[in-house]
Order: sequence, then C-alpha cells, then structure tokens
Amino acid sequence: MRVVIAEDNVLLSTGLELLLRVKGFEVAAVAADVESFLAAVRTHRPDVTIVDVRLPPSFRDEGIRAALQARRDHPGLPVLVLSQYVEPVYASQLLATPNGVGYLLKDRVSRVDEFAEALTRVASGGTSLDPEVVAQLLAHRGDPIAALTRREREILALMAQGHDNATIGARLVITDNAVHKHIGNIFSKLGLAPTDSGHRRVLAVLAYLNSNA
Repeated sequence: MRVVIAEDNVLLSTGLELLLRVKGFEVAAVAADVESFLAAVRTHRPDVTIVDVRLPPSFRDEGIRAALQARRDHPGLPVLVLSQYVEPVYASQLLATPNGVGYLLKDRVSRVDEFAEALTRVASGGTSLDPEVVAQLLAHRGDPIAALTRREREILALMAQGHDNATIGARLVITDNAVHKHIGNIFSKLGLAPTDSGHRRVLAVLAYLNSNA
C-alpha cells in the first residue's frame, strides 16, 4: 500500500516513515509543502495520503486545503489528516467529502497499532475520527446532541470512528442487543433513519453534523 506524507516537521515525518515501513506500508514520497505534496500525489497516485493540517508558509490551513484540492483533482483519494489541535470548521469541510477520510490528533500516532489500523481503514474507503475530534464536533453541533445520554454519545463516537456493532459492544462491555437498541435511539433522536451498515451510518452522522454546522 503506497503512502504520500505531507509533513514539514522532519522529526515527525521521519518517525512516520519508519513506523509505516515497519507496518508494511510503502512510503512513496514525503513532502514538506503544498506544491510538493500535490506533485507527489500526481506522480505516485498513492493508495492513501497523510496530511498535516498546518503547512508552510503561514502554518494555518494550507494542509487541509491541500487535502481538499487533492481530492478534487483525484476523486476518491483517501486522506488521513493529522493535527495538533481540533479544527472543527476544517474537519467538517473534509468530512463533507465521503469515503476514505480520517482526522486524528498527532498524539495518536504513538499508538502504533491503532494508527496503522486507522490508516488501513481510510485507505479502504472507510472513516476514522479521533474521539476528541468527534467530541468537539458534537459539542459544536449544539442542542440535538444534548438529547443523547452519555452512553449514546460514547456509541456515536465509536460509530463515527468506523467501528461495527460487535467492536462497540466489546469496547463498552455491553451486549449486541444493547448496542443495537442504543443506535436506534441515537438515530431516532437525531432524526435519521437507522441502519446497521457501518460506513453508511458514519456518513449519515457526518452529513447530519455538517449540514447543521
């Protein structure tokens, strides 16, 4: 699986490259700025990309805008965004483009197996969201989310990360029937048609969040 990385911090980019190689990924290119990243995507046509939200010259939103541009130029290009902080507006813009998107905080990279799993999920067309990103997006959403119980919020966060019912049940130590019931309640409270299709329900939640952001 070929990866293109956009990260200007040499220490982090080197660490990512070594980590990915150990996990069996092929790092096709490492770019330190927007133009180099877009050129690398055109040249290597990677299976997935990893992009820092903040790149030179202003270190504000160049990375996320580059990710959006790359997805416009190459529809369906999987993008996993890394950020030091949660950027609700930028996260919403990226997540409004379906299939193969992720948004993780940089400190998650140290959890090597989880990070590799998230990258693989994104490369396969799935969605992977950092729990803290989900929490802040939900808080940004406002009143409808306030109607959810604490357990329903936990389950919604795990759903948005791309986990299926069995994984959610195992993580929260509850039965499949309990998970199914909670999911039904979540969609009912949010005014969404319930479904057990993992990625479809993630997209439904994200569409709801984005359409009302």
